[in-house]
Amino acid sequence: MVNVQVKAAVKRVGIVGGGQLAWMMATAAKKLDLELLIQTPSQADPAVSIATETVLGSVVDPQATASLANRSDVVTFENEFVDLDALSLLAERGVCFRPSLASLSPLLSKYDQRCFLRDRNLPTPSFSRLSEAFQSGVKIQFPCVLKTCRNGYDGYGTFIVKTQADLDDVLTKVPAIDLLLEDFVPFKRELAVMVARSVSGEVAVYPIVQTHQENAVCRWVKVPIDLPAGLAQQIDAIGRSIVEHLQFVGIVGIEFFQTTDDRVLVNEIAPRTHNSGHYTLDASVTSQFEQQLRAIVGLPLGNPALNCAGAVMVNLLGFESATSDYAEVRSRLAEIPGATVHWYGKSEARVGRKLGHVTVCLDSVSEVEMEAIVQRVEGIWYGEL
Repeated sequence: MVNVQVKAAVKRVGIVGGGQLAWMMATAAKKLDLELLIQTPSQADPAVSIATETVLGSVVDPQATASLANRSDVVTFENEFVDLDALSLLAERGVCFRPSLASLSPLLSKYDQRCFLRDRNLPTPSFSRLSEAFQSGVKIQFPCVLKTCRNGYDGYGTFIVKTQADLDDVLTKVPAIDLLLEDFVPFKRELAVMVARSVSGEVAVYPIVQTHQENAVCRWVKVPIDLPAGLAQQIDAIGRSIVEHLQFVGIVGIEFFQTTDDRVLVNEIAPRTHNSGHYTLDASVTSQFEQQLRAIVGLPLGNPALNCAGAVMVNLLGFESATSDYAEVRSRLAEIPGATVHWYGKSEARVGRKLGHVTVCLDSVSEVEMEAIVQRVEGIWYGEL
């Protein structure tokens, strides 16, 4: 698979959302001679600085999306905060959404995602709606996992529940009907893969990565990883199956658990560019952001292979409430051999907020070296914390 330099018939791409995922499309858009138009609620959002035009409005405001669509050849999404009913009226009037609203529909609710996977015999943890478990008199087994069915991200809306007291506390915050109940999965590692599918049905699968989460927020990603051949083939097949079943146009991030007995279970599907694919900006022939644009504008997909032996990506998460741009710390991070620092330009830091990331490209790969890089980056960023 090669990057074919063909001009797209589509010129103006509308993006619902103006955060860092849209911001990171800028380099690829320039390469592909595309214009990016952004719908976002604030002039301070990262992607405003790179947009040809900005429509100010909530990402779930259909009138703002209609305005965006009127100026765009195709509309895509930076996040899952999508009002399908409102947007379906625009689709009926001819607005081109990629991915389509039909392909997004099974993915926006975590409960619907689980049903989609189960109905296609794809491996997933046991699950139910919490309200249905209560109604059927099922005794809740601890530990378990509760997730808000809609609009959870970066750890918000995910609860590891170990006791009845924990469960009672969650229910003071979220109604049972809005919660997905899942088995707690003892896992060896968390894995992820990015899979793209084009308008013509061409599919590109990126290398499988290992991810590490703390408080349900990604801290780092390593690629490549040692994985039994059978598991690698299964993950590849699952990824292809998901995008084909959905007739998806765009890119998806799929998270997996590698269990202690070496099975894989699908954890979540993100119908967009994803944190586990940020390493591709520096370490891949074609970044996930270029691939997303290629897919939705009708260009051939690019090569998803690594352009180096391996890479480590470390998120720069907020550890305080501040307005600093951390310039001195970022300068020290940039001095690490092979490192590229991506700073999202957010005006305020708060605990857990994704402010940027660092990718370190490697000439050779060893687990010891990768772990040392994680420790070095986090040591510089978090300091004595």
